[in-house]
Amino acid sequence: MTTVTKDVAKANKLLLNGAIVAIPTETVYGLAANVYNILAVQEVFAMKGRPVNNPLIVHISSFLEIHKVATDIPDIAIKLAFAFWPGPLTLILRKHPSIPNIISAGKDTVGVRIPDHPLTLSLLKMHQMPLAAPSANHFGCISPTQPSHVLDSFEGRLQLILDGGICRRGVESTIVGFRGGQPVLHRMGAISLEQIEEITGNLSVEDKNDSNPVAPGMMSKHYSPSKKTVFTDDIAETLHQFSGKKIGLLTFADSFVNCQIVHQEVLSQNNDLVEACSNLYAALHRLDQSSAEIIIGQKFPDVGLGRTINDRLQRASA
Repeated sequence: MTTVTKDVAKANKLLLNGAIVAIPTETVYGLAANVYNILAVQEVFAMKGRPVNNPLIVHISSFLEIHKVATDIPDIAIKLAFAFWPGPLTLILRKHPSIPNIISAGKDTVGVRIPDHPLTLSLLKMHQMPLAAPSANHFGCISPTQPSHVLDSFEGRLQLILDGGICRRGVESTIVGFRGGQPVLHRMGAISLEQIEEITGNLSVEDKNDSNPVAPGMMSKHYSPSKKTVFTDDIAETLHQFSGKKIGLLTFADSFVNCQIVHQEVLSQNNDLVEACSNLYAALHRLDQSSAEIIIGQKFPDVGLGRTINDRLQRASA
């Protein structure tokens, strides 16, 4: 039986005893383990079915703790941290020798961020050690943005889900690494490319690597419903292509009328990309649980957080 609770002290006690706890962040729910407990971290990989070459993100409670997990921090990384932490930005930095190799997938770098959720920040401060916390779902599947999504994947396998409600940002953190001190974007996320570039200037993008990813979210196929998913900029043509099939449709702001459509999700009637991002995964979960045989996702404006939504839908349909 999995307990869903707001009891931070209970979650902390379980973590100290080597258990895994699902925790809320502003982005998605995570499967948390103490970074120094290798057996617990191994169990996170096993529960998710996550490849061991795919590194984890380390969560800390304040910037003062960054030197416990990372070294040789570039000045531009410090500027980014002060601009966006606490918040949905992960920095890939040279790891501190104390960080176990399983966290970094054997690499000399580690992803670090400060989550912006009051319950998890309280937990991190109480725990007094960093937490590794990949998304609380089976690897490659739709990420969880509310406790029920976590229960769908791990009911009975987790002792506790720390209930922080619905994740308000709704997609994973943006990930920025560094090469020769210069920033490189490794994952589109809840902070837009344009927002990062206001601080860094033009940013190179290297966000795909199936064999040796330096950061989470770089696999070609990821964030995927169990049903066949199609990503398109021409809904009418795609509906015609799947004539006779029951369709689940995901769009930005417009509704479509077609006898094939059995379930439809409109992410923002106000054409608001922030709202659309926050609604994306919950909508995909509902579409996946509907009677639709095929999910069609509309291409979004390729600007701001529209890039992030397109990235998720592209990988979901790969």
